[in-house]
Amino acid sequence: MGQHNSRDTLPLVLNEQTFPIIEQITSGMPGGFFIYHVEGDGQIIYVNKALLRMYGYDSLEEFKAHTGYTFRGLVHPADWEQVEESIQLQVQERNGFDYVEYQIIRKDGEIRWIEDFGHFVHTESFGDVFYVFVDDATERHHTEELAREKLKTLEKLEHETTALRIVHEILRSGMWTMEFDQSGTMVSVLWSEEFRRMLGYQDELEFPNTLEAWSSLLHPEDREQALSEYFDTINDYTGRKIYNVEYRLMTKDCGYRWFRSSGKLSRRADGTPITYVGIFVDITKRKELDRALKEQRKLLEDALKQAQRSNKAKTVFLNNMSHDIRTPMNAIIGFTTLASAHLDDTELVKDYLSKIMASSDHLLALINDMLDMSSIESGKMHIDEMECGLSEIIQDIETAVEVEVAVRHLDFTIDTANILHNCFVCDKLRLTQVLLNVISNALKYTPPSGKIQVLISEKTNVPDGYASYVFIVQDSGIGMSKEFQTRVFDPFERERTSTVSGIQGTGLGLAITKSIVDVMNGVISVDSEEGKGTKFTISFTFRLPDRLSKAETLSQRGITWQNFSGRSVLLVEDNELNQEIASTILREAGFIVDVAADGAAALEKVKASSLKTYDVILMDIQMPVMDGYEATRQIRALDHPVLSKIPIIAVTANTFDEDKKRALDAGMSGYLGKPIELEKLMSTLRDIFH
Repeated sequence: MGQHNSRDTLPLVLNEQTFPIIEQITSGMPGGFFIYHVEGDGQIIYVNKALLRMYGYDSLEEFKAHTGYTFRGLVHPADWEQVEESIQLQVQERNGFDYVEYQIIRKDGEIRWIEDFGHFVHTESFGDVFYVFVDDATERHHTEELAREKLKTLEKLEHETTALRIVHEILRSGMWTMEFDQSGTMVSVLWSEEFRRMLGYQDELEFPNTLEAWSSLLHPEDREQALSEYFDTINDYTGRKIYNVEYRLMTKDCGYRWFRSSGKLSRRADGTPITYVGIFVDITKRKELDRALKEQRKLLEDALKQAQRSNKAKTVFLNNMSHDIRTPMNAIIGFTTLASAHLDDTELVKDYLSKIMASSDHLLALINDMLDMSSIESGKMHIDEMECGLSEIIQDIETAVEVEVAVRHLDFTIDTANILHNCFVCDKLRLTQVLLNVISNALKYTPPSGKIQVLISEKTNVPDGYASYVFIVQDSGIGMSKEFQTRVFDPFERERTSTVSGIQGTGLGLAITKSIVDVMNGVISVDSEEGKGTKFTISFTFRLPDRLSKAETLSQRGITWQNFSGRSVLLVEDNELNQEIASTILREAGFIVDVAADGAAALEKVKASSLKTYDVILMDIQMPVMDGYEATRQIRALDHPVLSKIPIIAVTANTFDEDKKRALDAGMSGYLGKPIELEKLMSTLRDIFH
């Protein structure tokens, strides 16, 4: 083993003769003592009785038999490698001292811990040896191990708590814990700090640990289900039910938010609850996303249905158009062939040509509808705005429908109410097209002798520089189903009933009308009932022209308000609103106005005015009791040189030539169409008086 200095040598000579002395020295020690060779397995040289007791042996022979009387035999096999490394380190470093802890196996099989204090020395008789003092360290080791385990448990708990807190932050979730006594009565509630913060509260003072703190925040619509599921879970002694509910809670600063709450109870053997643990997860964003997805899905489904309906409608449209186009084309070709074969018969050729013209007009109307729809769908329809007058538009409409109204004996009227601005800026052609399309639709589906009424009114409370108009077209026709009203403005759509199956049309007229109204920033709606007629309502807001007021315009034309000051007029009108409008205009022009509600009342007023006759009578045509024609005839038949010659001007919405001729034949002096426009009224009265 090399050279050793004096400090490596036992102060006591170690040999067989010295063992009794060593025994005497070590017998009073509380711990064990032994000496063993360094080489090999560490053959033991000497042990004291205390060591034998530590290992549970009564005699040295028994100890030797079970341990092999080697140091290795004293050490638990699981710890020998560690102990051997410590011994070799001390031998190599030759610092003389060694401390190591290891387990031993007692005779009875009990495993205990000892602490080993070894001293490496060189002896003359036994060579290199360790003499070792050992003490039982089991209790201390177990205490330290328990402390280490507790520390590990705390570290693990801290790790799990931190991980759980992070999970709660990621999931925007919180926890609750509720404890119950032996009888199943709740004794405590604990809301986590994360849950409080989710609701906008900072501490227990703001949001106490009570069930009511939570339940009082439930949305009224969700309260019953949330509480019912909560108590059902507690009262389910089978332990199978799990609390899992979605509901809204009122937060402190953000209104109602959606939460998913899930919880489960631990129970005693009899099923009574012990602990109720659960979590809250904020699912507001998921709910908002679900709602958005549902809305998007609904839009996609509606778009798909619309596309399918549109494709079906286009197929039906093409089938209809194939028939509708061939019909006038066949007529044109057929009558052209017949005309060519009878050129010598002038009357017959004229008849064929008139039929060819009618078929051509019908074909042109079909083509125009298709071109208009194509222009609209391609986005190439333009609006050309210009200054125009309402009275001109009304006159154009009356002219366009005059013939069909007369042929079919329809009661057709255009009435105005509260019209303050006759002139405005718009696309006159498109506005007229809209009104004619709707009126043509009414003409198409209203049977002979039916009634069509057009009412035009101007709304109040409109920004300066603008005028807002409402056009109502109401007929007494066949009407339409509620289902068809939802798609009446869709392209290529037509009501599929036997009543309308024989009526020609492309199904594009109202679709074109709706598109034009949209481009002009207007609104159109329909209200109809099968067998009782249809009402279309169209609203527009137009810009007013930048020009002089009507009074200033009239003044520049030599028509002043003072021209008629002091003159008297008898206004014969059955509609109270029209009475008010016309009376206001006439009084502003300087007239003294007297009003009669029907022709009979007007006749009586004329008879009673023999001392001071009226300067002019404005006579409505269509009135109850006695119409304007009959009232005029009876006034003209009066045996009075002045009364019989009072100027009488017909005022009516019917401006057809037939109506004008009938008015003049009845003895009227002039004809004025509704709505009454101030400039036109002044001009007519000026012509009468001059």
